Amino acid sequence: MSYQDVPAHKLDELLRAGFQLIDVREPFEVARGAHPQARNIPLAELQHRFRELDRSRPVAVVCQSGARSANAASQLVRFGFSRVASISGGMSAVSRLSGRTI
Repeated sequence: MSYQDVPAHKLDELLRAGFQLIDVREPFEVARGAHPQARNIPLAELQHRFRELDRSRPVAVVCQSGARSANAASQLVRFGFSRVASISGGMSAVSRLSGRTI
């Protein structure tokens, strides 16, 4: 089983479908701007904090550009999550779509 790469323009669709959004950027990055529905769990902490996530809901993972979210999505699959999406292009792409700088 693996995760799915999902383009940034599909993020709202995932959230409407019940995905929980995890932002794996560092707190100083999140302080500059974040998605209002995102929960911040930095990538370095994910292996210790993944139990905080609701296993009954799918997970979408976002970072700044998409590299860390792909790493995090892969980890979540290894931890037993069955529906995991990595947002391609990360918050950079999300912000370009929304017209906001994040």
